[in-house]
Amino acid sequence: MSAAIYRQQQGSERLIAWVELAVVLTFLLLYLLTPKTFVAPELNVSFDASLWPQLLEAISREPVPWALGLYLVVTLGGLLQAYSERLLSWRSYSAIVLNFALLYGLIWSFHVQYQQPPAFYLKAPTLLYVFIFIAIRALRFEARYVLFAGGCAVVGWMLLVYYVLYASGGEMPLTRDYVHYLTSNSVLLGAEFDKMISMVIVTSILALAITRARALLFEAVVETKIATDLARFVPAEVARQVSRDDPDLEFGGGKVGEATILFSDIEGFTSLSEQTPPVDLIRRLNRYFSVLSGPIESRGGAINQFQGDAVLASFNMPIEDRNHAVNAIRAALEIQARLRTEDAALVTRIGINTGSVVGGLVGTPERLSYTVHGDTVNLAARLEQLNKEYGTCILLSEATRRQAEGVFDFVEVAEVMVRGRRGLTKLYTLAGEMEP
Repeated sequence: MSAAIYRQQQGSERLIAWVELAVVLTFLLLYLLTPKTFVAPELNVSFDASLWPQLLEAISREPVPWALGLYLVVTLGGLLQAYSERLLSWRSYSAIVLNFALLYGLIWSFHVQYQQPPAFYLKAPTLLYVFIFIAIRALRFEARYVLFAGGCAVVGWMLLVYYVLYASGGEMPLTRDYVHYLTSNSVLLGAEFDKMISMVIVTSILALAITRARALLFEAVVETKIATDLARFVPAEVARQVSRDDPDLEFGGGKVGEATILFSDIEGFTSLSEQTPPVDLIRRLNRYFSVLSGPIESRGGAINQFQGDAVLASFNMPIEDRNHAVNAIRAALEIQARLRTEDAALVTRIGINTGSVVGGLVGTPERLSYTVHGDTVNLAARLEQLNKEYGTCILLSEATRRQAEGVFDFVEVAEVMVRGRRGLTKLYTLAGEMEP
């Protein structure tokens, strides 16, 4: 679970870095479209000692492009860091401090760039980007980063206001007139407090929302992990239904519907067990089950039970499939073909039957498994056993043959009285599946 959350946070950190890069590029675009206050002095091409006074003069007279350039370099560095393998908290905190320092440094440089008193930058619309920088920290789904970003935003703006009030040798360009505040370089403390209060409120709301969302995130990750783990023991569709609290899968309930049942068993498994060491037997069985599970699952079937060397699979239950009979037969043919290639020494018999079954969770409230029950299942198991009598590898019922008519070539094997059933049952196999 922790690994899944870490991957989510790592992806969020990368998304944050891309958003920050988009913000910096927006700043650069806006600057390029803004009329300049003067033409910067030309610099010598050769880098000698005389370059530095010119460079310092250029920076002092036009600091915005230099601040934007530094901002871009730092943002690109943060983007590279986001794609590293490790996420460290101190790096995230330092990135927040650095981003706000650069943003406020950029805002501060406006009064120098446009040759205005410091109060000029307090009215810069660039302040709105502060809320973007607070909001993007919500992508990490950790309230602490949002709170820290909000704190940096408030403290940074307080320092900018303090600089305005005391940068002119103690002269305070204060006013209480809102109109005068908007049309001059004076300071309205109430307006600055409103900005900081807005930062606090936005930060608090985001932190509260993230705290609640984080709880849901953990719950969702846990449910996903449970569904993933559960899919190792029950069909994947059943695991998804369990995670959605499907009423059809409540203990004691069940869903009735038509399905095609595939039942397989290894011929001579008892003798094989006697001749094979237990560890080797388990390994061979697992390889055998892998051979069977591939065709069954690729054809839309679900393996319900492993019973020793036997496999019970169902088609159209729980995974809906209109062509369940056809797909069950195709899975059986592919199983036989793969066994002949991968483990020819193992001979498996398959019985296939179509009819009404009930599928659901069985067992006790503390220990459940998904399976299907009904006369249809019983007949499929009997058909598998009858393969030995008629020298076949696949036997299927009349009901299955009718649903797959026209798709395969069927051969009628016999009409027998199956134990426990009334009337005769017709047995069919597929052309080419009779033993020589």
